Amino acid sequence: MTMADSKPLTIGELEAGYSAYCQALRRLVADERSQERIERTHCWHNLQRLHDCLPQRYRSPLDLYQRYLRAHQAGLPIDQ
Repeated sequence: MTMADSKPLTIGELEAGYSAYCQALRRLVADERSQERIERTHCWHNLQRLHDCLPQRYRSPLDLYQRYLRAHQAGLPIDQ
């Protein structure tokens, strides 16, 4: 099965993976990947879909990225 053959994740499946997507984003920031490169990842797209569908419950991936980046640059542990 290729990615083109796979079905998009449901909102419930995205919600179940939220902490993993945030962890992946934190790891990418800690690895000092560029924002442009991070924006092409599955975790970014999944976080964006959650924010688009449920903005009152989930921050945008850009907000999370900026928060994690500030913490990383300040030498603080990156956590939610």
